[in-house]
Amino acid sequence: MNIALIGYGKMGQTIERIAIKREHTIVLKITSKNVDMLNAASLKNVDVAIEFSKPEVAFANVMQCIEAGVNVVCGTTGWNKDLPNAEQNAIEKKCAFLQASNFSIGVNLFFEINKHLAHLMNNHIEYAVSIEETHHTHKKDAPSGTAITLAEQILNTISSKKTWHLGNSEDKNSIPIIANRIENVPGTHNVKYTSPIDDIEIIHTAHNRDGFALGAVLAAEFIKGKQGIFKMKDVLGI
Repeated sequence: MNIALIGYGKMGQTIERIAIKREHTIVLKITSKNVDMLNAASLKNVDVAIEFSKPEVAFANVMQCIEAGVNVVCGTTGWNKDLPNAEQNAIEKKCAFLQASNFSIGVNLFFEINKHLAHLMNNHIEYAVSIEETHHTHKKDAPSGTAITLAEQILNTISSKKTWHLGNSEDKNSIPIIANRIENVPGTHNVKYTSPIDDIEIIHTAHNRDGFALGAVLAAEFIKGKQGIFKMKDVLGI
């Protein structure tokens, strides 16, 4: 498979290593220094583009690929307001598009556990729920897309919760998300239910970027030659 990497930071470089190990070919690398090379001509022989850049440019990058008829896997978070437009454009252009807040296989299993636990906790209003996430200092968005996904899953299940907020608050209808930024950490997410008598916690801790990169490559393999909008649940069959 011919892959275009849009964004060539630490994640892009890890994806390259994993993709080559799985016998794929990187035919295009786009960084902030050569973004003008992202066009229909350079994308001509690309099967799937994998986009890991910055929130402020992700939508434009994705649209450029879709307009060129190239299927896209996107791992950039923080641009949710434009996501419906990208999905609609992919449908109109008969492309495949897959955006995920987290490509780690473990995190996607963690999402399923989070939904099940929220279902179990729905009638136990004595427990207060909170989310804490820790990432490296270079992560641009806060809270993380993964933390927002966890919060939205809980909001869809626990009827007493109406929204989420960044930081602490006295609002009992809202889920607090604490976002920590520390040097050289791949990422940890913690969902905690606290009562006067005990706590219940689920935690996912990444040891390195390989899990995220592998998931992105698996997603690219999955959408090659397909049309439509997909999620990591489709890739992993969960």
